[in-house]
Amino acid sequence: MRGRSRGPSPLPERAARLWRSLGAAFVILVFVPPLLLLVSGSLTEPGLPPSPTPQLVPDPVSTTGYERALDLGGLLRASLNSVLVAVVAVPLSVLVASLAGFALARLAPRTTAVVVAASLVALMVPATALLVPRFAIFRFLGLTDTLVPLIAPALLGTSPLYVLVYYLAFRALPTDLYDACQVEDLSPVRTWWQVALPLARPVTAGLTALTFILTWSNFLDPLIYVYDRDLFTLPLALRSLSLLDPTNFPVFLAGAVIATLPALAVFVLAQRRFLHDH
Repeated sequence: MRGRSRGPSPLPERAARLWRSLGAAFVILVFVPPLLLLVSGSLTEPGLPPSPTPQLVPDPVSTTGYERALDLGGLLRASLNSVLVAVVAVPLSVLVASLAGFALARLAPRTTAVVVAASLVALMVPATALLVPRFAIFRFLGLTDTLVPLIAPALLGTSPLYVLVYYLAFRALPTDLYDACQVEDLSPVRTWWQVALPLARPVTAGLTALTFILTWSNFLDPLIYVYDRDLFTLPLALRSLSLLDPTNFPVFLAGAVIATLPALAVFVLAQRRFLHDH
């Protein structure tokens, strides 16, 4: 007598939900209180002495800090510059990294081992060690005091880590899938675009969010390459607000809120996309 076939056990699904709930609770406990204090501080009336204890609801509630932040720090123009850099750099970085990762996954094993080892060595090189040669190259090309040096790293995928992540994602796909693409006479580019990349959507969502946050919050590169105030990005504009006297701390906090909201929105969207694909 044959036994009835049993469906998949609900235990792994319950465990996954439990871990997601614990992760969400951890994120809320760690990040939400500082964000609330940041918003509360930005709504404090500028010109008053700082409160000795944090106040969740300031008295009185004022939006003057946001008005002064936009006026004194030039945050509107700086935000537009940051958006321009992110709109170009983020898709270009993800595109290059995914192409390189796909090519790496389809190379011969020996060649792949050499490239992966070289990528790991490149990850060990401190970013500050490349500042002088990069500055010399961009200065020789006449590209300093422009936004080009902020976008140029995207032409290399921004970081070898992104290429390695895509390599692992594409390598995890079944070999039969690639064989079927060859039988269908799909070119490598069409295989990457129509088959491999759609199956790596969670990786793309995660790396897109990470690249956006790193690009949006990049302070060192604009500090080195940009001198014209009209080309300042948001981190540089916030630096100018940080030089205000302590009684104007709500102005700086208002600028910090303006700078934080886009990154927070991208993180939430990427998380929803990642969970939806899983």
